[in-house]
Amino acid sequence: MPRSTEAAITQSIGFHFDNTYTKLPELFFQPAKPANVASPQLVIFNRALADVLAINYSNASDAELAQNFSGAHLPAGAEPIAQAYAGHQFGHFTLLGDGRAILLGEHTATNAHTSLRWDIQLKGAGATAYSRRGDGKAALAPMLREYIISEALAALGIPTTRSLAVVATGESVYRETVLPGAVLTRVAASHLRVGTFEYAAALGSEQNDIAPLKILVDYAIQRHYVGCLAEENPYRAFFDAVAERQAQLIARWQGVGFIHGVMNTDNMAISGESIDFGPCAFMDAYNPATVFSSIDTHGRYAYANQPRIAAWNLARFAETLLALFSPDETEALALGKAALERFHERMNLHWLNGMRNKLGLTAAHESDFELLQALFNLMHQHAADFTNTFRALAHSLSGLANVAPLYGNEPGIHALFIAMEFHSWHERWQTRLKAEGQPIDTVIETMNAVNPAVIARNHNVEAALAAATTGDLVPLDALLTALREPFVETEANRGFREGAPPSGTPYRTFCGT
Repeated sequence: MPRSTEAAITQSIGFHFDNTYTKLPELFFQPAKPANVASPQLVIFNRALADVLAINYSNASDAELAQNFSGAHLPAGAEPIAQAYAGHQFGHFTLLGDGRAILLGEHTATNAHTSLRWDIQLKGAGATAYSRRGDGKAALAPMLREYIISEALAALGIPTTRSLAVVATGESVYRETVLPGAVLTRVAASHLRVGTFEYAAALGSEQNDIAPLKILVDYAIQRHYVGCLAEENPYRAFFDAVAERQAQLIARWQGVGFIHGVMNTDNMAISGESIDFGPCAFMDAYNPATVFSSIDTHGRYAYANQPRIAAWNLARFAETLLALFSPDETEALALGKAALERFHERMNLHWLNGMRNKLGLTAAHESDFELLQALFNLMHQHAADFTNTFRALAHSLSGLANVAPLYGNEPGIHALFIAMEFHSWHERWQTRLKAEGQPIDTVIETMNAVNPAVIARNHNVEAALAAATTGDLVPLDALLTALREPFVETEANRGFREGAPPSGTPYRTFCGT
C-alpha cells in the first residue's frame, strides 16, 4: 500500500497518544511489534465506545478499521510495548509479562472539563519478549467472549476494561484443535496490576533496592490516585484507595452473580476495573460453590470465595508496599495489617448495602444479614436462578400470582415460590419493607434499577460464539443488543431473560490462551 494511503488510514482513526508508561525505566517493559496478519477482517467494532473515546472513525471503511485494529498499521504516536509483571497464579508466584498483548499507547481526550486517559492494547497481536515460547496469538471465540462479557459488565455499571474491536486475522491458531485467529483491541484505565508491583518488589529484593518499586508506585499514584499525595502517608493512602475500589468491585460482582474464574494477582487491576475475561461467566442457579473454569479443580475462585481471594491478593499487594509504609519493619507490618482489616470491613459493608438494595431496602437493620442468608439458603435449596429470583421478588410485591406467568416455566423459581419456608420469609421481608414506609411502586422501581433482567447467560453466549466458526453474526448482534439495556424487560429481550435450559452436564469455560 502506498505510504500516503497508509498515513490517511491511521490519521482517520484520530487517536491522540500521550504515552507516560514508556518513560518509566525499561525494566518495566520491552519494545514489541504486532505481527503481520494474512487477511484482517473486521468482525465487530464498538462505535458507542469509540464515541466515548472521542476518536474519529467516520471516514474509515471496515477494511481500514481491520488494518488498524489488527496491528497492521500503527496509529501515529503509538509506541508499542509489552509490559512486564509477575503474579500469584492459583497461589504460586511466577514472573510473567504480556505474552500475547501489545500496548500501543495511552489515548487522551477531554470530556466535560476532565482530561481522560486510556490504554489502547492489542490482544493476540503476536509473540513478545514475555511469550515464553508461545505464539502470542489468540483464537476468535475467546476474543468474542471478552467483547461480550466486558460490554455486559459495562452496561451493568460495573467498572471494567472495554472492548473496542475484534478483527479476524485470516490465520489459524493451533491449540488442542485448529482455530480461527483474531486480535481484540482492549481499552483500560491502565494495565497496572497487583502483579506489576510484585514484579518491581521482586527485582528490588534481588538487588536490595526499593527504587524500582518506589518509581512504579509514584507513577501509579500520579496516574490514578493523585489525591493520596495530600495524605500524611501517601503510600498507605494509596493502598487504602486501591482496596476501596476492589471492595466496591467485588461487591458488584457478587450482586449480579458474576464469577471471574481466574483471580490471580496479575488479573487484579489497581484501577478497580474488571480485567481479563477467560473462564468467566454469570451464575444461573444459585450455588455459592459455583465454579465454571475447567482448570479450577479445587474451587479456589468459586463465587463465594471471591471476597476472600480479593483479600488474599491485597495481602500480597500490601507486602510489596511495606518498605514504603514505614522504614520501621514493625510499624510497617502494623500498618499493613490495619489496612487489610479496613478492606474486610469495607467489603462486608459494600456487599451488605448492595444486597439490601436488591431487596428494595434503604435503611440498615441488624437483622438484614440473617434475612439475606435465609433467602440465599432457600435459593440454593431449590436451585433457583440467581438473576431471575430478584426480578421475580419485585413482581411479587404487586401479588405473588404475578410471578407464575413470567417464571412458571423455571423449575427452580417455581419450587422456591411455592415452598412454605419461602412464604414465611416473604412475609418477614414485606414487614421489613412496610416499616420503611416506602410506596410499593417505589420499591419495585428501586429493585428493578439494580437487579438486571438480562445478563450474558451462558447458553446465549455459546450461541453467539458459534460465529467464530459459522460466520453467522446474527446471534452475536442480538445478544449484544439485549445486553445494552440490562434492566429493562421487553418482548424483544424476553428470550435472553430465560434461565438456563436443563442440562445433565455442568457448564465449563476455558482460559482461551
